[in-house]
Amino acid sequence: MNYASVSFIGSALLLPTLSIHAQQRNAQPNILFILCDDMGYGDLACYGQPFIRTPHIDAMANEGMRFTQAYAGSPVSAPSRASVMTGQHSGHCEVRGNKEYWKNAPTVMYGDNKEYAVVGQHPYDPEHIILPEIMKDNGYTTGMFGKWAGGYEGSCSTPDKRGIDEYYGYICQFQAHLYYPNFLNRYSKALGDTGVVRIVMDENIKYPMFGPEYRKRPQYSADIIHQKALEWLNRQDGKQPFFGIFTYTLPHAELVQPEDSILNEYKAEFSPDKIFKGSKWSRYNAVTHTHAQFAGMITRLDYYVGEVLKKLKEKGLDENTLVIFSSDNGPHEEGGADPTFFGRDGKLRGLKRQCHEGGIRIPFIARWPGRVPAGEVSDHICAFYDLMPTFCEVAGIKNYEKKYRNKKKETDYFDGISFAPTLLGKKKQKQHKFLYWEFDETDQIAVRMNDWKLIVKKGSPSLYNLKTDIHEDNDIALQHPDIVKKMKAIIFEQHTPNPHFSVTLPSR
Repeated sequence: MNYASVSFIGSALLLPTLSIHAQQRNAQPNILFILCDDMGYGDLACYGQPFIRTPHIDAMANEGMRFTQAYAGSPVSAPSRASVMTGQHSGHCEVRGNKEYWKNAPTVMYGDNKEYAVVGQHPYDPEHIILPEIMKDNGYTTGMFGKWAGGYEGSCSTPDKRGIDEYYGYICQFQAHLYYPNFLNRYSKALGDTGVVRIVMDENIKYPMFGPEYRKRPQYSADIIHQKALEWLNRQDGKQPFFGIFTYTLPHAELVQPEDSILNEYKAEFSPDKIFKGSKWSRYNAVTHTHAQFAGMITRLDYYVGEVLKKLKEKGLDENTLVIFSSDNGPHEEGGADPTFFGRDGKLRGLKRQCHEGGIRIPFIARWPGRVPAGEVSDHICAFYDLMPTFCEVAGIKNYEKKYRNKKKETDYFDGISFAPTLLGKKKQKQHKFLYWEFDETDQIAVRMNDWKLIVKKGSPSLYNLKTDIHEDNDIALQHPDIVKKMKAIIFEQHTPNPHFSVTLPSR
């Protein structure tokens, strides 16, 4: 693929680069978490994807550690990201689903386009300290670029109130259904913002959100957000450690992107291609090349990752920066996406919104030159709520649970276990006794205990042995009532009631 012909990326690299190759290592390393949207376990070449080119992420895996049993916090976006931010599983976390706050809001107009006056999802618990606040409290400068999904505009939980120094992207994940949106959100101390503001996409609003003219909109959010992330990264001079969260919306639907060499090469490969007629309420426009669009979006994301790693090297920050790449949940079928065609579940059962392996097992790659062993493949079982203790250990933050737990709340849990020993090639790694998920939208609960996997759908449990049945085809609950009883006991122990999200517990 001729990446040199991809002109849309060039503007992101125009800022002057301050070389700091001679800098001494900070006592605290930099940490960068790159989280993409709805990428399945099998969507990358290094995880077996045969159709889509991902050379930069594959190289990242070769230079670092690729995990085969890493799990998202939830099978959908907001609660999965909440698990990262809070260090809690979805039986303890305040955010357990995609509860929307824009639906009942009044509307405003951007040109001829009707928009919501308030956008966003259910906020994080303001009495529970989240990851950026911990990092900031321990000397890090913090930046986040992409999807927030941790509170609606004006709520108690927006980036400016939760430890983020600089933010650019989508406060609302429903707004993120559009790649050519009416507006994006920003918070920047450097620019004098006192809170999150809207940045109107003046060129986009000249054209309608839905219909053929939508393709005339020129301001592509994925490129803009990536450019802002690179600009922030370029300003890091090594004097203060940084903690960055780059939450790219690719490859989530809608299936649309600029007409450049990335897309056009895939159009040639997947011709004739599948057609999607559009869905106005979901903001998904019609697509004539769904397979080419989806493949192109992943390769475009791969290019972004390559530019981020290149920027770290240019600035001499490479060897002092832990970079982790992952996805927020399994693959989707929205907007015309076709996971069956791409084999996107990586031979796993289930998609987004399901607690089967395909909905929650995700690609997960860590790179830290000289620290994380290169070319390693790890079968360590971990989940998103392990990122908080891992980052704290890497940063030298001691006893984070004791220090940041809200002592006034008996249920202010932290559920993670640091996997820093695994990352650093050490032998002594503490293991989870179990992993836990619950999701109200499809009324599902899941527990993984060693190789046993219990899934409860609307109160009805099914048991699988992942060692012999990775696709979860054979329910063996009746053959192992003792295991089912033990795992059901975990559910009753871990589930805490939440007035905003509910699931049906199994019978005792």
